[in-house]
Amino acid sequence: MRNGFASVVLAAFFAFPATRVAAQAPATPRTSDGKPNLQGIWQVLNTAAWDVQDHAARLGVPAGQGIVDGNEIPYQPAALAKKRANFENRATADPETKGYLPGVPRIMFVPFPFQIFQTPDQIVMVFEYDRGVRNIYTNGTPHPRGPLNWWLGDSRGRWEGNTLVVDVVYFTDQTWFDRAGNFHSDALHLVERFIPAGPDHINYEVTVEDSNVFTRPWTMRTVFYRRKEPNVRVLEYDPGRLMDQAKAASR
Repeated sequence: MRNGFASVVLAAFFAFPATRVAAQAPATPRTSDGKPNLQGIWQVLNTAAWDVQDHAARLGVPAGQGIVDGNEIPYQPAALAKKRANFENRATADPETKGYLPGVPRIMFVPFPFQIFQTPDQIVMVFEYDRGVRNIYTNGTPHPRGPLNWWLGDSRGRWEGNTLVVDVVYFTDQTWFDRAGNFHSDALHLVERFIPAGPDHINYEVTVEDSNVFTRPWTMRTVFYRRKEPNVRVLEYDPGRLMDQAKAASR
């Protein structure tokens, strides 16, 4: 009898805080047209820019848990050999080390803030890293006629309930997914999902397809956190210019 009473009390104790938390969960803010308001300054808190898979610490690289579903990237055999060669030569072979834009999705999880501006017809992302600017058209227009090769691809978005779904095509093959040598071809096709999780978090999912490199589609997932410090703003980190300044100073 005593054990039964204790079980009831414990069940009530644990259920009550959960109910209060659910009732007090803040709602996702909305724009004037009723869509989730994604505007603000956001940043990841992970090490995916160094390696999207689980990895131990290396010199200059913090240890990290990966963002790849199942921690497996389904490379074709020849592509896996190239990935391994990329890793061995990553200090100079990574296009990002030359000051190039990191490409999508890598620019979404470099450890620098970015700002989202939103209208009914377009979402603009301004990145601190390399002064990148990304346009996502949400006005129903299709991708332009290709083929085209752009650093950040061409992004066309639509709303599915509270989720912003973005279809991205027309990439250059001169970007990698990370510093560990994970790469793609110019046949890359992405489907991104931006899923608001309250006012201060966005769950980000991206499904990767590239029939020249991978045997099947695969997905990465991470979280964007709202930067809330007083006077927080996107500043400027231009690696190409900084490299030029360093070279000039060493002469």
